[in-house]
Amino acid sequence: MPKRKAARSKKSSTEPKPGTDSRILNAVHETALDLHAAGFIDKRRMRKYEALCLDPLPEYSSGRIRKLRDRHRVSQAVFAAILNTSLSTVRQWEIGEKRPSGPSVKLLNLLDRKGLQALL
Repeated sequence: MPKRKAARSKKSSTEPKPGTDSRILNAVHETALDLHAAGFIDKRRMRKYEALCLDPLPEYSSGRIRKLRDRHRVSQAVFAAILNTSLSTVRQWEIGEKRPSGPSVKLLNLLDRKGLQALL
């Protein structure tokens, strides 16, 4: 019979994830950690449970995007290059014609929280 790992990884703990207010999500996460430690849940499935406990990303309005760009003192063209999007997309975000979604929201959030160096 193969040996199963009983030790937990450094990334996982029984402590509730910071920012999760839901008792249900905390219980699911803790149970998943125990099942993973016992070898009943693989890494891929564990990532799905971890994703449940992530904080939701904030919405970025046109004004908030403009303030973020101004805070880092970059032009729209440079901002677009940093976010790997087009200049016209950044313009449309800032005038409210379009809203960022998917990876763009994640990059905006990263830029907002960690600063310009995180994306360069």
